[in-house]
Amino acid sequence: MTFQSPSLPGPATGHLSPLEAQALELDDPRPHPPEAALVQVGQALMTELLDLVGDTALEDFQAVLCEALIGAFHSASQRIDREADRGRDEVRRLLRDFDASEVADTDLQAATRKTRAADVAVMAADLVRDAAAEAYRVATGEVWTPWRGSVRPSRVTAAQVEAREALRAMKARRSQALDPGSAVVAFRAAPGADTAADGGRIFDALNWALETWPDMALATCGARGGEKLAISWARQKRVKLVLAKPDFDRAGRAAPFKANDALLELEPVCVLTLAASLQPHPHEAARPFGPALNLAQKAAERGVRCVAIKAAR
Repeated sequence: MTFQSPSLPGPATGHLSPLEAQALELDDPRPHPPEAALVQVGQALMTELLDLVGDTALEDFQAVLCEALIGAFHSASQRIDREADRGRDEVRRLLRDFDASEVADTDLQAATRKTRAADVAVMAADLVRDAAAEAYRVATGEVWTPWRGSVRPSRVTAAQVEAREALRAMKARRSQALDPGSAVVAFRAAPGADTAADGGRIFDALNWALETWPDMALATCGARGGEKLAISWARQKRVKLVLAKPDFDRAGRAAPFKANDALLELEPVCVLTLAASLQPHPHEAARPFGPALNLAQKAAERGVRCVAIKAAR
C-alpha cells in the first residue's frame, strides 16, 4: 500500500491555464473542456439570448432574462463550491483518523479526488458565468452583479464581496491581530448620473483614488447610473468590489440609508459622491440624490475625507 498526499491542487505551471493544470491532476480518463471552449459557450449563450429577445415583445424583460442566465451559472458555481467545502471537511476528518490501513487510504484518496473534481467544476462554471457577463456588458453596457453572495477573482474580474462578509473578515483580522487589508473607498452616485460627462468625471475620481491608494477596494451599493459605471471601472481595473445592496424587504424606504451605514462601517479612507448628474437629461431637473448627500454628511460627521465629484473646469 502506498500513501499519497491528499493536498489540493497547487498553482499552474508552464503554459497551462489554472483550470487545465488542475484538471491534469484529477487522474480522470475523461477529458475536460478547454478553457477557451467554456468561454465561448458563455459568450454564445448570451449572444443567442440577446439576438432572440431583441426587437421583440420580450425586449422589455431583456435584463431580467439575461441576468437570470448569468445567475444560473453563478448559483451552480456556489452549489458545487459548497460540495467542495464538504469534501475538504471529509478529507480533514479522514486525515485526523488515518490509521494507515488500506481501507483508510482508499477512502482518503477517493475523498481527495472528489474534492479536486469539484474545484475544477467550480472554475468551469465561473468561466462560463464571467464570459456571459462580459458579453452582456459589451452588448448592453449593463454590469451584472449577484443579488447575494460573493464572486471570487477570476481571469475576467477582480473579487467582489458583500459588505456583510467584508465586515466579518475585518473583525476576524482584528481578532487575530493581522493586517487590516485594503483601503476602502466608498462611492455613491445619482441614478441619473450616467451621461458621458458623468462617466468621465467618475472615472477621473476613481483613477485618482487608485493612484492614491493602490491597494484600494471600491465599496458601493450598486444602484443604476453612476454606481453601475463605477462597478464597470472596478471590473476593468480589477479592483476589489464590496457591495452593500439596500435591503428593501427589511428596511423599506430607509434601505438606501441603512446601506450607507454599512459602507461607513467598512471604515473607508475616503468617500466619493456625485449627488446629481453633471449633464442632466433634457427636460429633467438635476435633483440631488438623497442617499449620496446622506453618505457625505455621515462621513463628514465621522471625520472621513469626503470628495464631491464636480464638473471639470
